[in-house]
Amino acid sequence: MAFLKRSVRNKGGERYESWAVVESVRTARGPRQRTVATLGKAPGLDAQERVGWENIAGELSGRRAAQGDLFDARPDPPQWAHIDLRTVRVERLRRFGDVYAALAVWSRLRLDKFFADALGRGREQVPWAVMACLHAVARLCEPSSDLAIAESFFARTALDDLLGVAPEQVNDDRLYRALDEMAGCREALFAHLRGVYGELFGSHFDVLLYDATSTFFEGAMKESDMARRGYSRDSRPDCVQVMIGLVVTPDGLPSAYEVFEGNRGDSTTLDEMIALIERKYG
Repeated sequence: MAFLKRSVRNKGGERYESWAVVESVRTARGPRQRTVATLGKAPGLDAQERVGWENIAGELSGRRAAQGDLFDARPDPPQWAHIDLRTVRVERLRRFGDVYAALAVWSRLRLDKFFADALGRGREQVPWAVMACLHAVARLCEPSSDLAIAESFFARTALDDLLGVAPEQVNDDRLYRALDEMAGCREALFAHLRGVYGELFGSHFDVLLYDATSTFFEGAMKESDMARRGYSRDSRPDCVQVMIGLVVTPDGLPSAYEVFEGNRGDSTTLDEMIALIERKYG
């Protein structure tokens, strides 16, 4: 890519200014700048000359300059501003690209509308549909615990601006409560995803893949009937766990899941999952 570059140097108490057309090139040591043409020294280029040379730089980069009507009046010359880069500093640098892409996928799958309709709106300060979106984005971009989302992940991203949620409104209690709200629309979510997958990706459900895994808990988990000791894939036989069975399409798109007692073997869950799949997909 070619562009117009201004250089300034001081010599013997005098200030010298020069202009050049420079292009960026890739080398084995990384991107470098190469001078294509030196345009002159002080007093520099006037506005019209700068526009002309910038158009030439655009041509060198493969960008065609706009061609106006021959009978149009000459436009007013642009106003230029010089910035001393030594006085520029970066403040509050935040992650943007990955979370923005995740939000685009969320919207493309129409999950924003699904959760807005399924969860509704009550007296909560932050809509549960927005918290559901935050959960999904965090799991996609940086899988971690809810505590890590609240204390670290959210503040390092641009999600406060993209979602309209202040950082002080994101805490582990609100994240945990959002999961409770989301659990009630699980079956409706499976049906929604099946419809969207078929529409957007042409997915078929005559062949589905199933596998099981486990996740363990710290603590006794006495209030959970499913938390049991069993074969630990995480090498934590000292902790109770639950089994999770996941159903996906051949493309790897999740379609359904089920939770089982932690002392169940993989093979013992197959009959239940087949019945579940038949009930959902025929």
